[in-house]
Amino acid sequence: MLKSSWLRLAPALGEVLLLTKASNTKRRQLVVGNWKMNGDLRENAALLKAITAGWQGQHGADVVICPPFPYIAQTVDALSGSSIMTGAQTVSEQEKGAYTGEVSAAMLADLNCKFVIIGHNERRRMQRESDQQVAEKFVQTQRVGLIPILCVGESLDDREAGKHLQTIARQLDAVFERVGKAVFSDAVLAYEPVWAVGTGKTATPAQAEEVHQFMRAQLGELGEKVRILYGGSVKAHNAEQLFALADIDGALLGGASLDADEFLAICKAAE
Repeated sequence: MLKSSWLRLAPALGEVLLLTKASNTKRRQLVVGNWKMNGDLRENAALLKAITAGWQGQHGADVVICPPFPYIAQTVDALSGSSIMTGAQTVSEQEKGAYTGEVSAAMLADLNCKFVIIGHNERRRMQRESDQQVAEKFVQTQRVGLIPILCVGESLDDREAGKHLQTIARQLDAVFERVGKAVFSDAVLAYEPVWAVGTGKTATPAQAEEVHQFMRAQLGELGEKVRILYGGSVKAHNAEQLFALADIDGALLGGASLDADEFLAICKAAE
């Protein structure tokens, strides 16, 4: 059971402990751009050209772009010679077989993908992906050497009812029960408050930090090593404040990743 003390973790906004870039010893930050169902060959080429031009040389953060399936090969090719990596937006929980329309983890690895978003809130809501299905996708992703980005997050109803941590725990437990916790040394977590995705709303620093701290506690000994991203209407104007929090290790971006200037500003804020 959840301990009631977790519900008191979040201090008042003004009392959140911020770490400066000069003094923090955080994990290496990661920014992931999820293009969702957007783009075409021409638009993608221009966007990728602008992003790679603005992210040359050595940087203090990792960057991943997750295009729709038809444009993965285009993205991999455009990013060759760059430090930016390619990811996918989802994957089948099946290894192979008669699953029309599905894409396997092995296929993604064959295309030189490095990451896969697992359990995005839109997949959970629109495609009715269950916690157990998400856990199986996690297994398939790691089986071929790809890095899963496991998304968890609560609805507005859960948040208002004070059940947000219970929801997060349930979603994490489904994967823990399937594969244990040790495998998270090769995984990324992303906290997506559903009520803040695509709405323009953003969790306060206190709200985000509370959940990130809770997730680290659920990971046990690995808690301080696993990168946990925040996803929920992150923009250039609020990225630096969010990235300064001790337990936020970057961002999972949606619309902001479709604008090269906005995306690059957020990536630079993560350094």
